[in-house]
Amino acid sequence: MLESQIVRPSPKPRHVFTLQGELLPVPTGWALLPPGDAALSRRIKQDGPTWTVKEKKGRKEFSRGIWAPAHRIEALQTARNLEKSDPAYTQKLEAGRARRAKAEVSYAEDFTQALRDYLNFHPRYALLADRLSQLIAAHATPVGSGTVARTKRIPIEQRAEAATIAWLRHQTTAYDHMQIPRVKGARREVRRMLAKESKRLLEAYRKGTRIDVENCPLQKAIR
Repeated sequence: MLESQIVRPSPKPRHVFTLQGELLPVPTGWALLPPGDAALSRRIKQDGPTWTVKEKKGRKEFSRGIWAPAHRIEALQTARNLEKSDPAYTQKLEAGRARRAKAEVSYAEDFTQALRDYLNFHPRYALLADRLSQLIAAHATPVGSGTVARTKRIPIEQRAEAATIAWLRHQTTAYDHMQIPRVKGARREVRRMLAKESKRLLEAYRKGTRIDVENCPLQKAIR
């Protein structure tokens, strides 16, 4: 009996690789449902055995569709199209979008405040802290940005710290142009070293130290 599983794409038509590397033919009568409709994908998976095709590139996985019996895909697509043609569905969709948009605005505001709290600049640099918080939040909070600000695995205070250090690494250091050896742990060590530099820079602003604004990497990045 066929079981649901995650598989990898194969260059051979109507074949896939299992996660163990075994080449399998797609069952007769099955069709590939393209990615794009999350609700339909969920229903196909709930309706019986499926093979979910995922392609791994680096650390990320990308959906390449779902293999399932063609008659099931056709029936569920028909039901889905009828559902989407109902005015009540459109109203529900718009209400959901409005709710999510409101939640995103609220989260961006909360995250910006968490950034200000983490920066904790001396009153002399209060305006700079506001500007920096806004820049980091604008980069880190959009849905799909893939930044640490979007994770729920750590508290917002830790997200704010990590997002600040990441922004400073890219904006105030030569990290993006460094030739880092492809040795295990080398990139992590470079990031750790640059994080120390960034934290020393932030500490000067927290203490209210007079800064040479013309040569300060943070001032240059803001400008």
